[in-house]
Amino acid sequence: MFIFFLQLRDTLHGGRLYVFSILVAMTWALWAIKVHLSRRYQPWVGDYPTTSSVIIPVVDEPVGLFHEVLDHITEQAPHQVIVVINGPRNEKLEKVCDNYPGVEWIWTTTPGKRNAIREGLEVCTGEIAVLVDSDTIWTTDTLRELVKPFADPIVGGVTTNQRIIDPDRNVLTRWADWLENVRVQYSMPAMSVLGQVGCLPGRTIAFRRTVLADAMPAFLGQRFLGIFLEVSDDRTLTNLCLKQGFHAVYQSTSRVYTDAPVGMRKMAKQQMRWSRGSQYNTLRMLPWMMRNTPTLALFYVADILTPFLWLATVTGLIVRVLLGENINFYEGITFGYGAAVGTVIIVTLTLLATWLSAYIRQARHFEDHPHDLWLLPAFTLLNTFMLMPIRMWGFMRMARNDGWGTRANAFSGDTHTKRTVNPLGSIPYVLGACLVFAGVAYHG
Repeated sequence: MFIFFLQLRDTLHGGRLYVFSILVAMTWALWAIKVHLSRRYQPWVGDYPTTSSVIIPVVDEPVGLFHEVLDHITEQAPHQVIVVINGPRNEKLEKVCDNYPGVEWIWTTTPGKRNAIREGLEVCTGEIAVLVDSDTIWTTDTLRELVKPFADPIVGGVTTNQRIIDPDRNVLTRWADWLENVRVQYSMPAMSVLGQVGCLPGRTIAFRRTVLADAMPAFLGQRFLGIFLEVSDDRTLTNLCLKQGFHAVYQSTSRVYTDAPVGMRKMAKQQMRWSRGSQYNTLRMLPWMMRNTPTLALFYVADILTPFLWLATVTGLIVRVLLGENINFYEGITFGYGAAVGTVIIVTLTLLATWLSAYIRQARHFEDHPHDLWLLPAFTLLNTFMLMPIRMWGFMRMARNDGWGTRANAFSGDTHTKRTVNPLGSIPYVLGACLVFAGVAYHG
């Protein structure tokens, strides 16, 4: 924020507009919109009598963890629990399912979550179909709270308040929980107020069974940029729910816990999968969103542009220095107080402004976890040097149907697409290159 105000002063006096100023202004404007909308959010109350079928696609899970998953689900007595084991046969998981009299299990040799959902839906008899990841732990009353919004006939899909199991294991799990909490404190309630949660995260996600049935043809075969993308099943189902004219909402009182990678390599692969799927679906849905849900379009377009604006900020600074056009915004401070004292003042003001900015924009999270303020430098480094490059690279590679990346024996990618040239696959690279070159050319 400190450099933003210095650049803003220069813009007002000299007329030059800086990319970093645009980025900061956009960030704060989006934050203000989300805060304004999220203040209107209220979870649904009042029990809704219905029947729920729980569908759990699974490839491979530790037996102990899968027992715990089924324990928490079955104790809430859903109408039906269906486990769909996909890929290589897994007798250990079959035996786990056999320990629960009310649990049905299916084995399909076809790997992939989408086909597993289809298999489960074919035997689903409940009014509400609840899709659950095989490593997700429910809390007390997760199901009862989750179905409450369906009392409104316009609601077609509902998702939960999702957090990380044992987040204090290391800095990555703490960071993952931080990202989840910021999302459920700001973005999710803001979009829910509009009935337009853009992605109902699939750890636990509920749909009217009729919505899923109508969505299946497109869900299993819809192509974009020349490919069918297996990943991002939750975002795709949310898109199809919204396009059917239903609302997609968030129920904060229904909480679940999920695991997060503890290693950098696996965390990067997970973020890459999410990045590719999210941006792929944003471009696929963009014409519809601009006509029907413009606020949602704004959120997701900004999500794509932010990493490229960060890159443009860096490249712009480098180009200005090389061309001798860079402005020393700190000259007045170092001249007035001397180099040593001025540098201390600059560093102090920069750190204070950064901490204050982060606290204001994420105050709800820091109220829950005040110690995370001390981890803010680590979080900032992860966001800047891990998440930003991954999102840009994910944008470039979104027209490739790569595999799951973080789970053995899961869907391994479309081998046909890998062996042949997809002419449309170059479009994201061209668009990304144009954004990069525009930033270099402007070098503001």
